[in-house]
Amino acid sequence: MTDDDTARAAALLKEHRASIDRLDAILVYTLGERFKHTQAVGRLKAEHDLPASDPAREAAQIERLEDLAKRADLDPEFAKAFLNFIIREVIHHHEKFQDEGA
Repeated sequence: MTDDDTARAAALLKEHRASIDRLDAILVYTLGERFKHTQAVGRLKAEHDLPASDPAREAAQIERLEDLAKRADLDPEFAKAFLNFIIREVIHHHEKFQDEGA
């Protein structure tokens, strides 16, 4: 490998890492926005004495995400595990609101 090849590889690596960093920021801000909405849902459920979880909706969301993952060329099992993690956290927040009385 020549010095030019190494320099090109280093430049490409830097570009890929910059893209990854931007995408990580997008993910964090997107999750923050998502949780703002799910917390509003949790408060609403607590105020109206509705259950913290909605298994039918959760199943539909998982199915929807698996389909999106396939279309995005992302491992559907990874997407499913990721959404299940988020759902567990959302339910935890909803239960906390119910315990606090909204």
